[in-house]
Amino acid sequence: MSFSTSSKVLNKLHKSVIDREQECLTPPASATIIATLCAVEAEEKRQARQIACLQAAAALMVSGVVYSLNGVQQYAAAVLSGGLVSALNGTLLAWRMSRAALSSALEAQHSSGAHRQLRLMYFYAAERFLAVVVLLGLCMAALKLPPLAVLGGFVMGQAVLLVARLFLNKSNRF
Repeated sequence: MSFSTSSKVLNKLHKSVIDREQECLTPPASATIIATLCAVEAEEKRQARQIACLQAAAALMVSGVVYSLNGVQQYAAAVLSGGLVSALNGTLLAWRMSRAALSSALEAQHSSGAHRQLRLMYFYAAERFLAVVVLLGLCMAALKLPPLAVLGGFVMGQAVLLVARLFLNKSNRF
């Protein structure tokens, strides 16, 4: 092998290393999107915490009103437990959504990532449904709380979730 041939090979190798370094230094095309998604996710987490606190506070206030009207602790406890089950459902939803967003960011390179994300979202929905059914069943069967009061507290908590989402989304637009 002559000196000029080895020099050419060395130059090609050097050039490919420099090109590779240049590729590593340039940001990916989605770099601006990632920062925006992180900001949106942080805002969504903050909103989810606010809504869960609102649900718990509403459950506490409504159970206080029920106790002051009836004077029966069992009805107040039933409304409170139903409202807290609703708040737990919202908290579980927010937690699983943030976990799904985190895993989707890590799996963005794989072609099967979208299918896995869809399966995870179905699993998370089933998990939340099962958690609500089990907790409401425990409140009614194990704690022997009045079923209508438990369900009323749960529905009240879900209504707070819907109203809070509407108002928080409207306030963020302006």
